[in-house]
Amino acid sequence: MKRLTIAKPFLTVLPALAIVPVFIGIIHGFHAGGMDIVYRFFTASITPSLDQLVIKSALQGLQTTIFTALFAWSISIINAIFFGIICSNLFSSIFEIPKFYTNIIKYFLILPRSIHEVIWGLLLLQLFGLNPWVAIFAIAIPYSSLMSRVICDQINTLNEKEFIAIKDSGANPLEVLIIILIPKILPIIWVYGFYRLECALRGATMLGVFGLGGIGTELKLSIQSLQFNEMWTSLWLLALIMIILEKSVEYMQQRKISKNGNDKYLIFTVFIILGSSLVSFFALRYINNDFAVPISFHPIAMPSVNSIVLSFRTLPMFNLIGETLVLTILAAGIAIGTPPILLILCRAKLLEELITYGWLFFRLIPAPLSALLILFCTTPGISVASLALGLYNMGVMGRLLKENINKNTDVFYHGFFAAGASERAAWLYGKLSSQTNSYLAYSAYRSDVILRETAVMGLVGGSGLGWQLQESLSSFNWSEVFVISAMFTLLTIIGETSSYTMQRQWQSRLNINQGFHLKAVSQ
Repeated sequence: MKRLTIAKPFLTVLPALAIVPVFIGIIHGFHAGGMDIVYRFFTASITPSLDQLVIKSALQGLQTTIFTALFAWSISIINAIFFGIICSNLFSSIFEIPKFYTNIIKYFLILPRSIHEVIWGLLLLQLFGLNPWVAIFAIAIPYSSLMSRVICDQINTLNEKEFIAIKDSGANPLEVLIIILIPKILPIIWVYGFYRLECALRGATMLGVFGLGGIGTELKLSIQSLQFNEMWTSLWLLALIMIILEKSVEYMQQRKISKNGNDKYLIFTVFIILGSSLVSFFALRYINNDFAVPISFHPIAMPSVNSIVLSFRTLPMFNLIGETLVLTILAAGIAIGTPPILLILCRAKLLEELITYGWLFFRLIPAPLSALLILFCTTPGISVASLALGLYNMGVMGRLLKENINKNTDVFYHGFFAAGASERAAWLYGKLSSQTNSYLAYSAYRSDVILRETAVMGLVGGSGLGWQLQESLSSFNWSEVFVISAMFTLLTIIGETSSYTMQRQWQSRLNINQGFHLKAVSQ
């Protein structure tokens, strides 16, 4: 009996079935009382406030967000290069160190990236109080770990024999790293690092939503007071910066900088990283008087082993983990399956451009703020958090899919169209089909990212580990905080292992070039 198989392009749209239970939940709790507020929000986009005080306040918040993101990014790049190298197999081979020690560091770095930057911000806020450095470290800690993972993985793909041969010829191991290895990882820094800067900008905005300053705070205050005209003043300014940053990254990627490890690009890279840290440091000192205030440490009482065990027993851990996984699956389904469907249905050039700007809109608004808008019309729950988080990540997935489809050749598309296929069928089998494996490989990684982001949405949706973590932080129950953080770490390890396995399966069916892979994981 012939086995039933699903055509490759349809595998990309199957996850969109998650929309069904999400919308059932939204409709079940729907009430029309907030529709007028949502209508005012969208109409306010046409008439943003032009009041000088509002514009001045938005610009000040934007400056804080930009320089916070830039400073945290430069710190994390430096840390990532260091940890990425010492965690690699190449490092242990050159310095003849047992891989056991490098693996210990590698697994230790799972903890920082398993916790979302907003959760790091809330934790550091308890330790150091309200200080500008809290937002910087909240971004730098997980981003250092995330980028070191990518750099380490890319170094492990290099041929060790080349480096060992140079070392055996009499070169110092440190010279081998600096002169030979560093130039080879420059493409990783340029492609992945600068996309991570865009992520840092979004992260700094989200930290502001949770009270750590910047334009995120302006957005939250505006939406809470229903001053949508003022909110859109901040959003349009943020959108302008995002577009400039995206175009700059695309330009640098098209230039294919440092592909051959040229010395001048190495110097240029060092100049940009160090220059960014210095400029952002002095800019933050200028625009924020509290930046120069020494950090005051507020120690907390470390939980005992007995209290940790008691917290593990009393917390409804299985229910919390189950809610977190359901939230992840539903949000990932919306984020992965919706972009292909929209591109299939909207084949007109104008509609396609509108979709592109729609994806920018969803990337622009932090997911917690989207959840607050949805809550005007429905009751809290997993459906609200899933929809908000799914739409936010849909903006990332849609942009990635469209850019890579546009870079592909149109030979198959024109072939199907000439053979009599409809416009949509030709696009489906001629364009989307060739991107299916790479798109699904990245979707596996993106699901891992969404798992970490559920910590933030748990605070809004009132469910999952994120909600419980916020409750535990508010009550200073550090034993519960420890247990929940450990659960997030465990889920991250399982998620990373699963995503690696799925990526290898899909990538083995299609040779995905390094540029696409680096760009994908950077989102």
